[in-house]
Amino acid sequence: MKQALCFQHVPFEGPGVFRRALETRQYRLDVRLVPQEGLPSALPDFLLVMGGPMSVNDPAPWIEQEQQCIRRAVEAGIPVVGVCLGSQFICKALGGQVRPGPRLEIGPTPITCTVEEDTDPVFGTFPRSCTVFQWHGEGLTLPPGAMGLASSEFYPVQAFRYGERTYALLFHLEVEREGVVALCRDCAQDVQRAGTTAQAVLESTTSILPPSHQLADRLIAHLAT
Repeated sequence: MKQALCFQHVPFEGPGVFRRALETRQYRLDVRLVPQEGLPSALPDFLLVMGGPMSVNDPAPWIEQEQQCIRRAVEAGIPVVGVCLGSQFICKALGGQVRPGPRLEIGPTPITCTVEEDTDPVFGTFPRSCTVFQWHGEGLTLPPGAMGLASSEFYPVQAFRYGERTYALLFHLEVEREGVVALCRDCAQDVQRAGTTAQAVLESTTSILPPSHQLADRLIAHLAT
């Protein structure tokens, strides 16, 4: 059985439905809370890099160490998927920049996929316009050599691919209802800053989770085969 590893940064932002998608395809998924547990000595067969309320621009030593580890994984050609903070880790590890955005994006947000199926075998099969779950206030620039895959009104880089096996998503396809509840609870100040309420976020998110989970499975299926 192949090993998948999930870099988690806070207890309440885990792999969500990515776990089921990987286990269905005969991967064993281990989770490592990087700020407390550190980084592995060896690379796995599949790497997930999840979200968190910190910034990749923070000076903590583990942040630079994780960037270096992600760069090694990309160079080794293993599948790498980064979500939210994880996408920002990938971006910076590959020479892009992470900067404060023009506004918080919290809750369901429309994005536009910007590629066709013959350009990207995953995002090219997504609906041209779809609504996904977001929770971030920083944005990305496109790293050198990367291909932009999706955009939104306020964040021109919502997703990108580097090479054939590295995908960075500023949004959350994997999040389950329990994860939304946890974000609203543990990041309540973000909810307030966005001018909304936890109840409004939960109610507006319910209908977008099933199609998002289908897209999450499609992404993992492509990378795991």
